[in-house]
Amino acid sequence: MLNIFRKIKTGLEKTRNAIGASVDGVLKSFATIGDEVFDELEEALIGADMGVETAIEVIEKLRRSAGEKRIKDAEALKAELKEILYGIMPENTVEDGDFCDGLTVILIVGVNGVGKTTSIGKLAGLYNRQGKKVLLAAGDTFRAAAGDQLEVWAERTGTELVRHNQGADPSAVIFDALNAARARKVNLLICDTAGRLHNKQNLMNELKKINKVINREAPSARVLTYLVLDATTGQNAIVQAESFDDAVGGLSGIILTKLDGTAKGGIVLAIARKLKVPVRFLGVGEGIDDIIEFDARAFVDALI
Repeated sequence: MLNIFRKIKTGLEKTRNAIGASVDGVLKSFATIGDEVFDELEEALIGADMGVETAIEVIEKLRRSAGEKRIKDAEALKAELKEILYGIMPENTVEDGDFCDGLTVILIVGVNGVGKTTSIGKLAGLYNRQGKKVLLAAGDTFRAAAGDQLEVWAERTGTELVRHNQGADPSAVIFDALNAARARKVNLLICDTAGRLHNKQNLMNELKKINKVINREAPSARVLTYLVLDATTGQNAIVQAESFDDAVGGLSGIILTKLDGTAKGGIVLAIARKLKVPVRFLGVGEGIDDIIEFDARAFVDALI
């Protein structure tokens, strides 16, 4: 837990400097806790790209709780704020230990440029280090060099890869990958998918076809769909999340990348509140091991 906290704290440095410093500054500026304190705190949360709706909801809860509990000092108010922020996060119901029981298929979706391929490579490295047998499938056959990039990550992590030529049917890649996974007794099959959302119907049809292949070839497999989002895009990440959640018929989790490069880490809370989809992983650097499983308590502690 300590290493996770340190990594999150380091990755959140820019956001923490924006929101943590603002919160502390507000609380130190007022001798008593009144309306001005809550107004200033609301502005601080909005400034970290938590979103207006989320910030208002959080401050309303904080105001009500402070009154009910008769909170008078700054440290107690900050502790209560942290509890409220923590409570926004949906429970993470995915237990990684289950990945050793039969085959789990993870479909990775997201628009181009968010760090999808890099996230797949980092996940492969993470699960390999945990002793799981992993196989990658290059299901993005539309973008030039997508398969080549994934092959580089497969080599870096010592993970086997199933790929076809550019322009091939993605479901055919998944078909071959499922057969390979079965033959090699793989625990975890991680599948890249085309990074586009200009036509949700086409995306939906493509993913339906892939899911049909999975259900036919591996009916007992557990299937998860993770959306990769770029934290630096701020509120636009919510728009992407809503679109993909609708297109795929429900997301299993979110991988938030480039968190170390933005002061807008509050977007994690906005997404959690809006979609009720758990954040599964955070990308906090460029290294192969710069991905961590999301821990809501550690995140809030590192944030404030």
